[in-house]
Amino acid sequence: MERGLVWLPLLVAFFWLAWQGSKEYQKIEAYRAWAQQFEKAKYDIYAVLGQKGNNITWGKPTPTGPIQLKTFSLNDVREISLLVDEKPVDTEKPPEKGRTIELEFLFPDPINSVRVPFTEIPLAAEWGKYLQSLRV
Repeated sequence: MERGLVWLPLLVAFFWLAWQGSKEYQKIEAYRAWAQQFEKAKYDIYAVLGQKGNNITWGKPTPTGPIQLKTFSLNDVREISLLVDEKPVDTEKPPEKGRTIELEFLFPDPINSVRVPFTEIPLAAEWGKYLQSLRV
């Protein structure tokens, strides 16, 4: 009886981890189907991002597909900045660590700026450089 009580929390933890893994797998599969329409796309736990021509579409990943999708044109963007911990950094020499990593797209009207979250600084820096090259 005592051994059963010891193993019960481990069994519950195993099923919870399996359920979480299944949800993440469903998110990735939904992203794959969504990303086929783009020339270049990225997925991470915070956001999905797709680029087709000069249009950028981003949103939040879910097991049923991305939600809260927003699209804008790079032609309307005044500046693209890499923000680490709310501070702009150089995409050529980004810091190694940071708590919040975002690509910020500034429009002529600063109220309409868009911030796309990333989980990794090098990935955000590469996307920033790539999207800057499309604007030239």
